[in-house]
Amino acid sequence: MTYQPSTRQQERIAYRRGRAVRSVLLAAASTAVVGVALAVGITGAPGWQRVKESFFDLDTARKYLPQILEGLWLNLKLLVVCATLALALGLLVAVLRTLRGPVFFPVRALATGYTYSFRGLPLIIVLYLFAFGIPGLRLKGTPDVLVLGAAAITVTYGAYLAEVFRAGIESVHPSQIAAARSLGLSYRQAMRHVVLPQAVRRVAPPLLNDTVALQKDVGLISLAGPIDAIRAAQIGVAQDADFTPYIVAGVLFVLLALPLIAVTDWVTLRAARRQNAGT
Repeated sequence: MTYQPSTRQQERIAYRRGRAVRSVLLAAASTAVVGVALAVGITGAPGWQRVKESFFDLDTARKYLPQILEGLWLNLKLLVVCATLALALGLLVAVLRTLRGPVFFPVRALATGYTYSFRGLPLIIVLYLFAFGIPGLRLKGTPDVLVLGAAAITVTYGAYLAEVFRAGIESVHPSQIAAARSLGLSYRQAMRHVVLPQAVRRVAPPLLNDTVALQKDVGLISLAGPIDAIRAAQIGVAQDADFTPYIVAGVLFVLLALPLIAVTDWVTLRAARRQNAGT
């Protein structure tokens, strides 16, 4: 027998559907009003024409788009490599900071000193130290500035991610480790099979947020010399005395970040729903 909602239930469904449609239309109308007001306010400014020619010239954008896209490919590769290495480094440092016993004090001290130092240092200074300071030592086998710049980004974000991982590890109740040990698991096995899976799941949203921030900061590699999207835009600005290439690079970085931001929002919403369902 097919379920048929009652008349009262059908009225409720129709009412809710009408409210939803009304909310969507109201949101669209208010957005359109605000957008028109902003457009009129900006384009009506006395200096808009000059700003348009200096920042939003379509011919200049088309001219330098291929070079900026080629540079963006370098940023994308750096993002993948640096994010992977920073996550691994952060997890390692977080585990080292949670080691117990006096024999591990030097290890904990080194891990703590690393996180405190690189969380406090601006990334631009770390980039200069790695990209120009290390080659100045004239050691044999020194990698090129691209590798050194990637290393600077990795160790800086590794410090931030280490604190995120440590917070996740410490959020797992100690009784779970005790229960795992009582079942015959070693401390390493308990961390691997019991603690870390829960910790990573709990801190997934902040980890993704830091990855989004890293996606933007890979553009600082241009300070070390490699021609990425930012450096290609800078070359275009110097050649044509027009800031439009910077706008093109910025738009491309936003488009690159949108999938990461969408995944971050989805994971955050899913974690919130899981937590609410659990409570």
